[in-house]
Amino acid sequence: MSVTQRYREAWEGFWREASEEQGSVFWDAEPALTVGLHLALFERHLTAVGLPFVDLGCGNGTQTRFLAERFPRVVGADLSDAAIEHARHADAGGEASYRVLDASAKGEAEALHAELGDANVYMRGVLHQCDPDDRAPLAESIAALVGARGRAFVVEPSQAAGALLMGLAQGPGGPPPKMEPVFRHGIAPVGVPDDAVPEYFRAAGLRVLGQGELPLTTTDYLPDGTRIELPSQWLVVGR
Repeated sequence: MSVTQRYREAWEGFWREASEEQGSVFWDAEPALTVGLHLALFERHLTAVGLPFVDLGCGNGTQTRFLAERFPRVVGADLSDAAIEHARHADAGGEASYRVLDASAKGEAEALHAELGDANVYMRGVLHQCDPDDRAPLAESIAALVGARGRAFVVEPSQAAGALLMGLAQGPGGPPPKMEPVFRHGIAPVGVPDDAVPEYFRAAGLRVLGQGELPLTTTDYLPDGTRIELPSQWLVVGR
């Protein structure tokens, strides 16, 4: 099973148009405000030493490069060829490696696991963007990647975030500038019920080892200058 052609084309269109300027993409906030905060929560759950790290849905690799400064082997993976091109171009020193991967195709995740062995996984805001039929296969792919020893940190905007985004998009002036390309390319959040998120991973054979709430920082601002932060939940899952 793999993602729909519509979904793939939407992301290709988005990333082909996206600027390479730091902070130009709506969700691409500084690592200190995103993966840095998440890693502080995640590291206490890491029990196996030296496992590779997979940044699943890495986009242009901003968070991947942060991880590569802290772990010996980091792989950024994304559905979009254009996103991976951005990531490789931004990582001139080759601190991480990058590859195109359809995370809803379990066979692709199993092939990566065969190459890397058990891995830790970081995934930010991917599940809520998936078509409903792709959510369970995505969780199964994460289960394949972590294997017996790895852990995954998953952070997803909550239902309240969806209402906030739609309210901003439908405001008198339309969506904020950095949100506009997301909606125009047809990749506005579909929304996942908050209590359904952990169930996808339990159904894939993983246990929820930790969870909580933390605002997801974006790069865009309200007219009054307030940075847009999305309510989100985070999970650590593993066997």
